Amino acid sequence: MNQEFIYKEEGYKLIGCFYAVYNNLGPGFLESVYQEALSKELDKNNIPYKREQKLEIFYEEEKMKKFFKADFICFEKIILEVKAQKFVTKSDLDQVVNYLTATKMKVGYLVNFGAPKIYFKRLIK
Repeated sequence: MNQEFIYKEEGYKLIGCFYAVYNNLGPGFLESVYQEALSKELDKNNIPYKREQKLEIFYEEEKMKKFFKADFICFEKIILEVKAQKFVTKSDLDQVVNYLTATKMKVGYLVNFGAPKIYFKRLIK
């Protein structure tokens, strides 16, 4: 089955930024430190993004009053959620899937800088 890799080039650029941050800082910092470092790396690589972006939620095509706040929206179409934990839980993955479902965006990344080895997961809706 031949499936197109959605936002392939954008994804490669983001993954490069993840590794740059992790290689520079390693594990052990607070999530806010990794978010700031990632902002600097995104800037350095000319990747457009918004931080703490409000995400509108829709129910049956109707906008709801509640909203999510994503850590980053990159390229105006990719959700990026940052963690700094010993391990990633199913709830962390579900958070990104819920963001994708509610916003109708197609691609999200969960990146965890807190483990002894960097972890990231590309999620598609």
